[in-house]
Formats: sequence, C-alpha cells, structure tokens
Amino acid sequence: MIEVKRGLTPRQVTAQLLDYASWGATLSHEQIISIFAHHRPGVRLTDAFYEQFEITLPDVVNATQVLTIVAPSIDPATERIVKYLADFGLLINVVVIQYLRAGSTTWLVKPGGQLVVEPNSGRHVRAREPLYAERETKTRTPSVTHDWCIHFDEHPDGRQWSDGIEFGFVSTDGSKWFDRSLADVIPGSRIFAFLPGSGYVGVGRVLHAAKRFDEALVRQADRDKLLSTLPLKGTYRREGDEDDDLAEWVIAVKWSLALPREQAFRKPGMNTYAKTLTGMRHRYTIDAVARAFGSHD
Repeated sequence: MIEVKRGLTPRQVTAQLLDYASWGATLSHEQIISIFAHHRPGVRLTDAFYEQFEITLPDVVNATQVLTIVAPSIDPATERIVKYLADFGLLINVVVIQYLRAGSTTWLVKPGGQLVVEPNSGRHVRAREPLYAERETKTRTPSVTHDWCIHFDEHPDGRQWSDGIEFGFVSTDGSKWFDRSLADVIPGSRIFAFLPGSGYVGVGRVLHAAKRFDEALVRQADRDKLLSTLPLKGTYRREGDEDDDLAEWVIAVKWSLALPREQAFRKPGMNTYAKTLTGMRHRYTIDAVARAFGSHD
C-alpha cells in the first residue's frame, strides 16, 4: 500500500494510509481481480502481475501488507508517528523522492536518503543507494516446465474436441513459434486442455512428443496407432501442409479426465493464457484444475 503526496506531508497522511490499508485488507481475491479489470479493461491481473514481478499472483492475498509513504519531504509529526507505530510492531516505510526534469530527461532523486524501518527490528536507518533514470534490466532465470496449457481451438470444418477425447490427443496449427515450444513438451509432461470461450476440459500426461498429423501415433487399446487411419470426425489436413509451418501438429495424451465442452471448468481468478501453447506457472490455476479433474501428481 503506497500513499503518494506531492507536497509536505501533514500528520493526517499516516491515518489516511492506515485507512486505505484497513480497507485493502478486507478485499477478497475476486474483488481485487474485479477492481483491476475496472481500471485495466482487457488485461488479466494474473498476466500483468507476472509481467511486472516475474512471479505468479499468490493464491492467498492480503496475508501481509507493506505500507509506504512517498513524498518530496516529511514533516516532523509524520516521522514521529511512524517511529511510534514501529515501536508497537506496525512498520511503515517513508521514502523521500523528488521529481526533476531537464528537457526530455526526467529523474527521481532522494535528496535526504530514505527513512526505512528494518523488518523484524524496528530500527530506523538511512538508505542512500542511488535511483537511476532508467530501469535496470532483469534477467529471468530459465526453469523447466512440466505443466502445459494448450488451446484446442475447434473449427466446424477442422479439428474437433470429441476426437481429442476419444483418441487421446491435442493438436494445433504449426508455426515457427509453436515449433520452438513443442520441443519442450516431452513425454511425461502434464497437459491441460483449454477450449477458448468455454474453459478447461482435460488433464493428462504426454505419451509421445509432438508429430505432424500424418506421422502422429496415439495410444489405442495399449497399442500405438497412426492417427490419420482412425475414424476422425474432424479434418486435420489442409492445402500446403507438407510445410511444417502449415501442418497440424499432434501431441498424444493419456487423459486423467477429459470432458465435453458443456462441462468445461472455469472459475474467477484462473489464468486462461493468451498463447496457443504456454508453460503453466500460475499455481492457483494449476491446483484448481488439477483438483477438479482428479490429477494430483
């Protein structure tokens, strides 16, 4: 919770911050998502949170709070109140920052340092680390993904989810981007099938790495069979699909549970992912779907 003041902070700023914090502490996961959607229409909170902080949105919100006052200067009354509250275990950070502009360049500077209440100590220190005009670039540590969400995008004259249920597979159009991601989906990985516009409809384990439709094998009665020879309801061949980028790509799956579209699972706060194939890292979504589909491993 951050309270920003343009001028000298009056003593009421601390009470104002505590008022905001007490209100925020009562908000549920769904209410926070709703508030974000009101101010950022068309953007999912889960996606924005991960992009900003490089971690997934926690399942439990408001378990802890960090209170911060930001202002160009701090009056003695505010500093005295902050120190008093710290003695009773309520820690409030106070950051003194000035905004400067010269031509097209802007800076945020801390003229007197930052008054910080050190966590778990209540001790006040002055931090004098510099602020930079440009945001420091972060390097994201690569991680191995074992859970994948794939959009099974049905078409009246194309792929059909009923085929995926019956014969144990997911599929999508080929593309250079998708082909690069396919290499990471290895046998044993967990697949979460998602029908756009409906919700999650299946959870299972990858049996075979992705293959072009004309080469794909699926498991039937404990034997591998060429998918193209089976009585499919949908159409998976198209003109020019000898090109890998145009071909239909198939991943063979052993379903823990697969449901028809009308029984799709979805609830507020879940991440539906924007890309056709995405490594799943949103723990709330993974756990919710896994529980609903009885997949706990």
